[in-house]
Amino acid sequence: MADDAPEPSLQNVLDQKELKWIFVGGKGGVGKTTTSSSLAVALAERGDRDKVLIISTDPAHNLSDAFRQKFTKTPTLVNGFTNLFAMEVDPTPDLGDMEQLEWAQDSFLTELAGSIPGIDEAMSFAEVMKQVQTMDYNTIVFDTAPTGHTLRLLNFPTILEKGLSKLMALKGAMGGMMGQMTRMMGMGAEGADNLPDQLLGKVEGMLEVVRKVSAQFKDPLLTTFVAVCIPEFLSLYETERLVQELAKFEIDCRNIVINQVIFPESVGASKLLDARVRMQSKYLDQFYELYEDFHILKLPLLEEEVRGPEALRAFAVNLLQPYVPPPALPAPGTSGREAVLEAEVAELRKKVAELEGQLLAKK
Repeated sequence: MADDAPEPSLQNVLDQKELKWIFVGGKGGVGKTTTSSSLAVALAERGDRDKVLIISTDPAHNLSDAFRQKFTKTPTLVNGFTNLFAMEVDPTPDLGDMEQLEWAQDSFLTELAGSIPGIDEAMSFAEVMKQVQTMDYNTIVFDTAPTGHTLRLLNFPTILEKGLSKLMALKGAMGGMMGQMTRMMGMGAEGADNLPDQLLGKVEGMLEVVRKVSAQFKDPLLTTFVAVCIPEFLSLYETERLVQELAKFEIDCRNIVINQVIFPESVGASKLLDARVRMQSKYLDQFYELYEDFHILKLPLLEEEVRGPEALRAFAVNLLQPYVPPPALPAPGTSGREAVLEAEVAELRKKVAELEGQLLAKK
């Protein structure tokens, strides 16, 4: 790692006070929820943000497990905090959820939207964004689904725009047909003429929200993406794909969290751990080579899961300053550790000899 490389921490994210949207994403099973939850905790405890919201958009929600508190699609205050809220939403709603959305109240629009691939998810996402925008949070942290779903979520504004264009193209063609249908159903001519405009008005209203959010996503002062990975080939490959796609979407990404790192100091006499260290070292070198201008921080493979506010607070410390592994136990023959063990063995042997002598004396 070069001496002039960016500091290995997420302190730059906390220091950027105007940040509105922070996405945390990567391959499945690399620690996205732990990283995003700990980052949200650090943001809330910094003291310069009145309200912080963390949203899980992963259908397999883990926020409730991470904080040991049940969350729903309604923002809920996290226990032990006064300014941290959490919610779990599914960007792919079921039919029951879709019926509750504003745009789905019109059966014709629902049917039409269903014919445009991806627009139902996009509209649901727009509803979430509309709700979040009215709540006036300083910073919103997204605990996202695995990479493919996340990229689709970030592409929702484009999907909505394309979908609306199709609706607009159909408007003229549908006008006469809709007029005939509505007159047959007993509606007046005025209602028939206004119906397509009313339907499109609902979609255009959501599109306005999404366009505004999309513009903010492309502003590096307002939005950034934190990539989370582990030092293995598939995760390296997925991270490279993610970074390339984010560049196409014009979304800022300058931080990479590498989880589950085994530090040489922790190996001891384990041949298995030593082999893993050598394997990880190869991929860590590639990360530093590919992303020399990124903030890259390494986090250790932990013995226990990170669950509960206190555990998340402790984990957050490693996000803000480089992790320093505890000093390794001296190798045999290099210090007094071996001598201490040998002394303990000698003491045990002495006691065994004394007990054997007592048994012989009783015979």
